[in-house]
Amino acid sequence: MTDRPPVCDYEGSDYQAAFWDQGERDYEDRAEARALQALLPAGGRLLLEVGAGAGRHTLRYTGFERIVLLDYSRTQLTQARARLGAGARYLYVAADVYRLPFVPGLFDAATMVRVIHHMADAPAALRQVRQVLQPGAIFILEFANKRNLKAIFRWLLRRQPWSPFDPAPVEFAALNFDFHPRAMLTWLRASGLHPQQIRALSYFRLPLFKRLLPTGWLVALDVLLQPTGQFVQLSPSLFVRAQAAGGGPIALAGRFFRCPACGGDTLNEDGGHLHCAQCGRRWAVRDGIYDFKEPA
Repeated sequence: MTDRPPVCDYEGSDYQAAFWDQGERDYEDRAEARALQALLPAGGRLLLEVGAGAGRHTLRYTGFERIVLLDYSRTQLTQARARLGAGARYLYVAADVYRLPFVPGLFDAATMVRVIHHMADAPAALRQVRQVLQPGAIFILEFANKRNLKAIFRWLLRRQPWSPFDPAPVEFAALNFDFHPRAMLTWLRASGLHPQQIRALSYFRLPLFKRLLPTGWLVALDVLLQPTGQFVQLSPSLFVRAQAAGGGPIALAGRFFRCPACGGDTLNEDGGHLHCAQCGRRWAVRDGIYDFKEPA
């Protein structure tokens, strides 16, 4: 279970409270909500939220019958469960995005917001997402844009060594990457996820703007500018709506999980565990969370 890129683990983190609840990021949160509203399908059967964290966006997926919250951190999912409840509409899964524990063709939609910037191998993560989507499914991806206005000015003024025009990712901190739009769009297409719309977000995330203008004004201005992402991508955050290519399987009725170790798709309930009939590994189910991080 070690032959995969390193994974950023928020286990034990107070990320939701420190970064969002108390981090003066109401503008960014509300701008993202409006982008999701514009890009998501009106409804669907089953949505996968990759990197759901504590469930900040989950309640915004109103048109979907059921939502699977996936995160590598069990503590983040515990916070999400405390926030959203244990009803049948939500399923909580701790797993590695490089080994998604779902049968191919299961989901008719997926989102990945503020997650892929932690991926050392973003193309591999995108291929995994495509594999668990049905043909024609919608995927909403947010990523940190390397070619943003601030980075361009800093590079021109020689205040940063890397060029925002170089298509290669830049790792500005450990497991924190900015991506060039052209590279990300190329990876999406190569994965069988065809971009349809791009929205540019968070032009006004600088503290100066937040001090000078009310949050509602910043959000309104952001919403006006978001559609410009279809033509020019210079904002620090980009949202892409992509559609899974035709072809590929649709999950059979009754099939849901598969073993992330061997790929077997027969996992039987066994006293608080899922037991893989193919390789014999057992995966724990603890406190309402299906734990596929390591075999039990």
